[in-house]
Amino acid sequence: MSEQIRVLIVDDDALVRAGLSMILSGAPDLAIVGEASDGDQVPAMVAEHRPDVVLMDIRMPNVDGLTATEALRATAKPPEVVVLTTFHADAQVLRALRAGAAGFLLKDIPPADLVAAIRKVAAGEPILSPVVTRQLITHVSDGGADTRRERARRLLDRLSEREREVAEAVGKGRSNAEIGADLYMSVATVKAHVSRILTKLDLNNRVQIALLVYDAAP
Repeated sequence: MSEQIRVLIVDDDALVRAGLSMILSGAPDLAIVGEASDGDQVPAMVAEHRPDVVLMDIRMPNVDGLTATEALRATAKPPEVVVLTTFHADAQVLRALRAGAAGFLLKDIPPADLVAAIRKVAAGEPILSPVVTRQLITHVSDGGADTRRERARRLLDRLSEREREVAEAVGKGRSNAEIGADLYMSVATVKAHVSRILTKLDLNNRVQIALLVYDAAP
């Protein structure tokens, strides 16, 4: 068996934690390394258990999941964060994605889909379709659209023409293979462009590239 994916569950509802734990324990390639009931416990538990993926509830009594995600993603070599929510369009979900979360899952997600999503995130793939991203941005009014548009355009102007094309393809939800086919380049070259985009723009993942592209749109 290949090395297991280490998962930390963060939710203030004991029943939710128990349910997630039961589901994930049935997958031989997943290992639950810890459970936390509040965001204030996350830094210590991440430092102790070194999870690959953190399932993060948004609404918790002391430190909410958004604050915990922002703090976690600002650290060196952070785990991937997947936000757990009960709402499709939620301002805090959008803010968590802007902070670097790899995606979000609804709490009523089917068990098989939950396991598959964790595997994808651990492999470096976002679990957010461009359709869902557009719905979030369209339906959630968190203010500052003009400021974000100006900032996004300024950042994208740092990219070369080719990097800009790759960024826009990422914003459309295209995979590396699809981008390579569209732009006549190898998958390795696409990966190199994506890595340079992340470095140039100081971003965490492809979800943030997509959000930046959407922010810059007229």
